[in-house]
Amino acid sequence: MRAMVLTHPAPIEERPLELCEIPVPEPGPGEVRIRVSTCGVCHTDLHIAEGDLPLSKSPLILGHQIVGRVDALGPGTGRFAPGTRVGVAWLHWTCGECRYCLRGRENLCEKALFTGYQVDGGFAEYTLAPEAFVYPIPEGFSDEQAAPLLCGGIIGYRALRLSEAQPGDALGLYGFGASAHITIQVARHLGCEVYVFTRAEEHKRLARELGATWVGEAQDRPPEPLNAAIVFAPAGWIVPEALKSLDKGGTVALAGIHMSPIPEMPYELIYGERTVRSVANATREDGEELLRLAAEIPVKTETEVYKLEEANEVLLRLKQRRVQGAAVLRIGGA
Repeated sequence: MRAMVLTHPAPIEERPLELCEIPVPEPGPGEVRIRVSTCGVCHTDLHIAEGDLPLSKSPLILGHQIVGRVDALGPGTGRFAPGTRVGVAWLHWTCGECRYCLRGRENLCEKALFTGYQVDGGFAEYTLAPEAFVYPIPEGFSDEQAAPLLCGGIIGYRALRLSEAQPGDALGLYGFGASAHITIQVARHLGCEVYVFTRAEEHKRLARELGATWVGEAQDRPPEPLNAAIVFAPAGWIVPEALKSLDKGGTVALAGIHMSPIPEMPYELIYGERTVRSVANATREDGEELLRLAAEIPVKTETEVYKLEEANEVLLRLKQRRVQGAAVLRIGGA
């Protein structure tokens, strides 16, 4: 099968992913094999490719927003029939036994494996996944439209929940890429007024089209204090800026897996029972809820579609903030 393989992390300008021909994997006990149709591309893939997140497996196939059809069943499976359209997200497997799993917080599992990081992902024609961690994809979404829901959608939904934004609240979104353009649709459906902070003019335009109440940049102050905020951009300097716009008792949720250092700031910015919290991965329940909600709204994902062999170029466009909405690799027919 064809796959884009990462052997040594490097600046994406050096094109570290290589197109290779490798054997088609065979599913083990509890696993299904998926013939990949599309795979979304996100900032986490960029952080892995460039070495911001240390490799624990090499060579590695990136990609954790996978849509395709079940192609083969391993021993002990039966949840999905061959040919079923399914999705695979970042959370690949958890132990079910550690103190976090036993408390319903599998996103913090001590032994968790993550798709496209500890195990091979979807920048390939086939991938494997435990059937217990595979999602059925709702009707009404094309493969390209569904892929961004499996990371940008899920992590944005968890960040929205952890921000504690309520109907009628003023919610700030810092950064407006793949995740934020889904989250704004969910937040507006739930009754929030959404204020978007972004630099790129095309992102500002999209935010307005999707119903933002106000659009500015991170250093700007919105016309009213924010009750909650989500920082999607991996830039630590934005955190104090978000706090400056946050009302007393509000929460700033940090949605990224990687962020540059947060600068020293005066205590007054967090005083008044303001909260800053990270968002770490997501649970299967988050994924199931988001997919149901996305179908109900329905969410419209903005996508740019590329070929598998263009993965390096897509990651470079992502780094340069030149992607409108979400980037998706079209890999095969579903």
